Order: sequence, then structure tokens, then C-alpha cells
Amino acid sequence: MSTSPLSPDEIERYARHIVLPEVGGVGQQKLKAARVLVIGAGGLGAPVLLYLAAAGVGTIAIVDNDEVSLSNLQRQIIHGTPDISKPKVESAEDAMTRINPHVAVVTHAERLDASNAERIFSGYDIVVDGSDNFETRYLVADVAERMEISLVTGAVGRFDGSLTVLRPWVQGPDGRLNPRYRDLFPEPPAPGVVPSCAEAGIVGALTGVIGTLQAMEVIKLITEAGAPLIGRLLLYDAVAARFETIRYRRRAPHEVE
Repeated sequence: MSTSPLSPDEIERYARHIVLPEVGGVGQQKLKAARVLVIGAGGLGAPVLLYLAAAGVGTIAIVDNDEVSLSNLQRQIIHGTPDISKPKVESAEDAMTRINPHVAVVTHAERLDASNAERIFSGYDIVVDGSDNFETRYLVADVAERMEISLVTGAVGRFDGSLTVLRPWVQGPDGRLNPRYRDLFPEPPAPGVVPSCAEAGIVGALTGVIGTLQAMEVIKLITEAGAPLIGRLLLYDAVAARFETIRYRRRAPHEVE
């Protein structure tokens, strides 16, 4: 990852980052040089995109083939009422460039699938999964692992959410390879078992909590500040106002499900 100098405007803009010893000027230059791909400009993607743009991540790509609808606005805070019927990637790009004109935004107004995933993922350092269906989550995890791209993945229910960080091609402190997504969730649930957001409902602010935590993990990965959620699943229960962390590891070949 090559770095480039910060302009006087950028130094002032990111002053609160630069005074942090864990980030500093070097970390801010790493953010500027970073390339991050975000899957979805919805409930999770909205805070991810806004905070990564504000943080000065140099290139941010968005994959989403949907248009803004009125029912999105309860939680997808990157969009506004005037954006209804506009492609989400365009609405998101407008909001991000208003926040930070130094950020380059790349848009993919297409649905991610097995035929285009490797093309879209190519050239990015980190992928953030803000998708809302199991088919896409497993596809993203499998392709990111195959291409050795760090993945920050999150999910939300009605009043709860979770997130973790995946780098399964890297050895952990114990000498074992880090776990895969399928070590945590071996198989997707049967169709119809988990109701969709439209069917079950969701508190809008919950997506902000989990999406903001995803953005924080991206910033940590880029700046190498702190310990990312590798081998740890962070769970949030909004009703009880409680966070819990579950550790998980790579399954040995002989281990039975």
C-alpha cells in the first residue's frame, strides 16, 4: 500500500485522528491509500460508507443494484427523502462526496453474484459485507477468502446484531490458520427459517450500531491500531443493552459438525 502526503486541508480535516498516537500522520496516510469495497448501501452499508468517507479512506467502492424507497429511510441514513427512486449507489456517492471531496467513490450498480464477484473484488484491500441475505454473505466470504482479502462482515436481526473480521489465510498466535466464515456458520439456514427485515421488522438505530462497529474494524485494520475481531464474534443485544464476545477457531479436518 503506497502512501502519499496529506494536503494542508487534509491535515486540518483529520486533525483529531492525527493527534492520536495510534493513528498519527502515518496512519492517516494509510487510510488515504486504502481501497475498501462495501457490499450494500442499505442499513449496514450507510454508516459504514459515511464513516469511512469521513475518516479519509482514499477509495471506497459500493455494490448495490437497488433504488431508494420510502421504507428505507427509517434506517438507511445515507439517503434522504429527495433521493427516493434514485439508485442507491448514486445517492450514497452524493452524500459521501458532500462529507469529504478527497474520497474517490466507485459505484457498481449491479447485483453481486458468482459471475462478477472476483471482477468487482479485484484491487481492494478490505471488503465490508452489509448484505441482507445468506446467499450473498456466503458468496462474499468464499470469494474474499479465495482472493485473500480481509473481510468485515455483520448481520442484524430485529433487536440484535453481530460482526466479525475474517483473514483465514493468515496464521494466528497459536500457529493455526485463522478461522473461516464457514467455521463459524457451516451452512446457511434453510429457506424461510429466518424472516427477512421486511417480514420481521428492525429498529433503525440498530443498523447504525453494527455498521459503525464495522467501520471501526476497517479503520483498525488499515491503521493497525488495536486488535481486530479475528476469531471473535461480537454480539449486541439492544433490548438488554449488552455486548458479548464469543471466540471461535478454525475447525480441524477431522472435527465433526
